[in-house]
Amino acid sequence: MAAKKENNQADVPAEVLEGEMCPFCHEKKLVLMDMKKEIPFFGTTFIFSMDCNGCGYHKADIEAETPREPCKYTIELSTEEDMKIRVVKSSLANVKIPHVGDIMSGPSSNGYVTNIEGILNRMIKQLETIRDNEEEEEESRKKAKNMIKKLHRVIWGQEKQKLIIEDPTGNSAIISDKAVKEKLKVKNSE
Repeated sequence: MAAKKENNQADVPAEVLEGEMCPFCHEKKLVLMDMKKEIPFFGTTFIFSMDCNGCGYHKADIEAETPREPCKYTIELSTEEDMKIRVVKSSLANVKIPHVGDIMSGPSSNGYVTNIEGILNRMIKQLETIRDNEEEEEESRKKAKNMIKKLHRVIWGQEKQKLIIEDPTGNSAIISDKAVKEKLKVKNSE
């Protein structure tokens, strides 16, 4: 019963379609899900996902109910408490961690709601892949190993680090008074 009281009126139960055709394995094992959810200090959003029970394909995104301007969020991380700050990231947003690396948007990018620690852990996973798979490039492996150590120190509040999210759709946010929001200058492709 307590869970029902906590739900906001904007939260709508997920709609699920099962047995759809997967665009990759072409089997009818794709599950489509969409739901409407109220995210505190961000607003009403739509969350979409596709998951294939056959090949494991996954795609997810998040979109604000009300159209938003392109945005850039910057935050200075300095404490372990900062790891709890809520982050909304659309599939078209780029995450930049200066002097560490970027999570750039692309065809396989996903949107999600997480926290700062979740973003940093995603970056750590990318760096672990580089560390573990660079067979010939000892320098790349060493650099990845050092960046992983750096991110762990940031997570533990032992080192300061800036985190930037740029979203041309405006469907992303860092929900904290510490975050600085600016209008993102979008380059025309003309």
